[in-house]
Amino acid sequence: MRALPAPLRFDTPVVLLGGGWVDLKLLAELVDVGVPLVAADGGANCLADSDVRPDAIIGDLDSLADAARWRTRTRLIPLAEQDTTDLEKCLYSVEAPAFVGIGFTGGRLDHTLGALHVLLRYAADKPVVLAAERDWVFVPRRDVDLVLPLGSRLSVYPLAPTRIVRSEGLRYPLTGLQLSAGELVGTSNEVSDSAVRIEFGPDATPACAVILPRTSCDVPDVLLNAL
Repeated sequence: MRALPAPLRFDTPVVLLGGGWVDLKLLAELVDVGVPLVAADGGANCLADSDVRPDAIIGDLDSLADAARWRTRTRLIPLAEQDTTDLEKCLYSVEAPAFVGIGFTGGRLDHTLGALHVLLRYAADKPVVLAAERDWVFVPRRDVDLVLPLGSRLSVYPLAPTRIVRSEGLRYPLTGLQLSAGELVGTSNEVSDSAVRIEFGPDATPACAVILPRTSCDVPDVLLNAL
């Protein structure tokens, strides 16, 4: 994987801001409590008329409006290579314990699919939780343990073949299933016990997206499951 000679380093989780659908309320809540903010190229455009200044703007900068003005406000890190998305450019340029991605879903479907590809590619080293319009999306690095309201929707969508050793707290058990796109997926399950556990086995590497409503849990809870 690529990396800057001197990547940006943060001791706390970082918000990554993309150019897709952005929940400005969630973004403001995180920025107001001091969470660092890094924009992916044109993701900074939604901040143009605000007082919010990202710690850096990273990407090929082809979608960034008024780059000259941004140079007087923050650090621009231009990366000309075209082999990766702007989300991936941010991930290989920033060191942090975890990331919350806002603005990487919605709008163009290919961008959303590209974001899922990046989550899987970096799951082992850089935990990322995406905030979609209604959902949290993350690729777990280990077994999943969540406390969720009864009746909550929970989906497990395989991004590569994934075997589930055991599940607890779901209306439709996943125990013993081999999930694979085009064959068997675990979408639109339902929480039947508030304590939900999904085990992938001691030697298994999860390769699936876990998708759940944002109303079912807060940012810290879902981040803990991505770590």
